[in-house]
Amino acid sequence: MLGRLWQVQLLDGDRYTRAASADHVRHVVVPAVRGRIVDDRGRPLVRNRTAMTVSVDRNVLAGRPDGGREVLGRLAALLGVSRSEIGDRIRLCGERPVTPCWAGSPYQPIPVAEAVDERLALQVVERSAEFPGVIAELRPVRDYPHGDLAAHLLGYLAPDGRSPGGTAPVGRDGLEAAYEAELRGTPGSRRIVVDSGGRVLRTLHEQPAVPGATLVTSIDTGIQRAAERALKRAAAGARARGLAADSGAAVVLEARTGRVVALAGLPGYDPSVWVGGIDPGDYARLTREDRGSPLLSRAIQGQWAPGSTWKVVSTAAAVGAGYPLRGAYDCPGSYRVGDRDFRNYRGADHGRIDLHRALAVSCDTIFYRFADELWRDDPRDHSMQRMARAFGFGRETGVDLPGEAAGWVPGGPWARPGDAANFAIGQGDVLVTPLQMARAYAALANGGTLFSPRVGKRIVGADGRVLREVTPPVVGRLPVGRTTLAYIRRALAEVPKSGTASAAFAGFPLDKRPIAGKTGTAEVFGRQDTSWFASFDDRYAVVVVVSQGGNGGDTAAPAAREIWSAIHRLERR
Repeated sequence: MLGRLWQVQLLDGDRYTRAASADHVRHVVVPAVRGRIVDDRGRPLVRNRTAMTVSVDRNVLAGRPDGGREVLGRLAALLGVSRSEIGDRIRLCGERPVTPCWAGSPYQPIPVAEAVDERLALQVVERSAEFPGVIAELRPVRDYPHGDLAAHLLGYLAPDGRSPGGTAPVGRDGLEAAYEAELRGTPGSRRIVVDSGGRVLRTLHEQPAVPGATLVTSIDTGIQRAAERALKRAAAGARARGLAADSGAAVVLEARTGRVVALAGLPGYDPSVWVGGIDPGDYARLTREDRGSPLLSRAIQGQWAPGSTWKVVSTAAAVGAGYPLRGAYDCPGSYRVGDRDFRNYRGADHGRIDLHRALAVSCDTIFYRFADELWRDDPRDHSMQRMARAFGFGRETGVDLPGEAAGWVPGGPWARPGDAANFAIGQGDVLVTPLQMARAYAALANGGTLFSPRVGKRIVGADGRVLREVTPPVVGRLPVGRTTLAYIRRALAEVPKSGTASAAFAGFPLDKRPIAGKTGTAEVFGRQDTSWFASFDDRYAVVVVVSQGGNGGDTAAPAAREIWSAIHRLERR
């Protein structure tokens, strides 16, 4: 025993001393301040503000006779939550974690409540004897200076044990998720020495965190606000006329670049509900279908039949199949397909007209005829489906936002001629998203280029250096000749002047600010009609859709006109 004691204390003493010290050195992750999200002029859409955060030091509580249960009970009563909820927040994640739990270092205070009312936080500070191990301090939290503006675009943050150190909230939707790597910054680290009881004795080394970069977007705050306002007014007006008008979307793109200028969804929500941890009741409200599922971004995830906005696809397909671009065609009140009569809207008979007029007045029967004749010539003819996919429908646009829907373009031969006829006017088995429609109409405007839209414009470091430019990639070209594209553009320019959107654009200075567009009214089984208006000029594409909003010229077109007025800084009459 004396020999072993001599060996441990004298011969190997230094080695055991170093080992003992190493066992008591712990690494703590220091979260970085998250980067801002700004609009195209540098105005903040999301920023940080300091708010009171209440944290609990587990090691101090562990040294209490009751393990800190009495302190947690008092704290729970002060904050208005249950003691078990706080206990769950400070529970350490093991090898098989149960959520919620703390995935960070056990040697640093664990946040249990963020954005706490200052009066409550001050009670923790002033009554420190009653709250040993409880800390109230100012920490950065997300702030939304424009309230609920662009909520679906921006997204939200939520805790994630997979983040560096498991402590910082991460982007779970919208731009916060898409640009998480750039916004979160680089966490710092701190090496501390603790005693056998886990109490921190001193700091050996500290590496400061690097703040996250700023995301500059192509969003125009004024146009975004106008789009959201126009969408809400359109839905309210439709409801006043007895329609359900339960959801909708509006999209504004730069036609020549593919950049997103505005993207609005209805219903919306206030993203600040996520700050400090969302209440279960609020989360249920945001996800319940009977409340409209406000968390769903209708602009990229909503899918509807496109109605007559689809006729630009059918026109291009028919011309590609050999129908004369400048030919004359009968537009009777109804056209018989198989054993069924397919009718024009309200049975209108426009006589013999050209495709220019067919698009302006939205004649259905001409397009029924095209589809029926192509089907009878060859039931396996896929020319209209191929053209639809060439316009970018039936697949994701690749926008820099998570959760995008692909829509649906049916493949294979039509089982019945009626299926082909419905498809030709945007009914039946076809679904599109508003963003897909905006991209397709932007391609009409710019001469045929399909972009993968981008909301992000550039990434700027904390020191002001541009770290990366974000450019919308070109992903395709419309297989449509320049002559046909120009013809379609001229035809759609008549829609706001003398066609189906003329009432909505009455008084708009179309001679100075020419706009082309197409209304759409899509029938939905068991529901009211979906209202569409897709439009463009030489710079922008604007699309509005209102689910159960009725006629496209009555609901969606006036909303689009309001957005165009904001784009051109025109006074609203």
